[in-house]
Amino acid sequence: MVGSLFSQFDSPWLFNIPLVILAMLIPWKLFITSGSGWVGTRSEMLMSQLTNTLMGQVMQPLDKKGVSWAVLFSSLMLMLMTLNVIGLFPYTFTPTTQLSMNLGLAVPLWLGTVIYGFRNHPTIALAHLCPEGAPNLLVPVLVVVETLSIFMRPLALGLRLTANLTAGHLLMHLISSAVLGLMELSGVLSVITLVLLVFLTMLEIAVALIQGYVFAILVTLYLDENL
Repeated sequence: MVGSLFSQFDSPWLFNIPLVILAMLIPWKLFITSGSGWVGTRSEMLMSQLTNTLMGQVMQPLDKKGVSWAVLFSSLMLMLMTLNVIGLFPYTFTPTTQLSMNLGLAVPLWLGTVIYGFRNHPTIALAHLCPEGAPNLLVPVLVVVETLSIFMRPLALGLRLTANLTAGHLLMHLISSAVLGLMELSGVLSVITLVLLVFLTMLEIAVALIQGYVFAILVTLYLDENL
């Protein structure tokens, strides 16, 4: 039971080749690309408006020094939102349910912001380790606590994304199994459970979008702290 329940999160393989990269690349083909004409189509204008909205959301926590990072974080947000939503469809795979992938995204981005802060503003970066006005006896303890909290940030980023998506997929799997099981016992209960499953699916779509947004915004906040 446990093995079959969690088998949906196993990385798919074909001819001993992992298909995670394919699962990450195919969704990008769903987006509209700009044509060669002067005036774009409605789909192109909608996609452009969506991109500008995402970049506006990313730029809110940042100042002028963070403009060069806006494209990276906007692309990150769009990628995570796309992978999370596509993974809710049947016969698909969600790469963002893999902790290894989420940590592979979180650790380099977090490390880049930390290195950027220590390279350009080493005094300010070190000052974050000890709050102003702290008692002298508590300074060593506060430095250790703040250092540990900084090193826990990428782990928290990866675990938050993995846990939320995994819990949602498991809950949808359990409720859908309950719908099939109740069809033989009671049609009314089966219909009620099916309605609950529909609402849960809508909630999971919202969670998939929000988690991509939260992941990117938290990285921008870490960058803003080191600017």
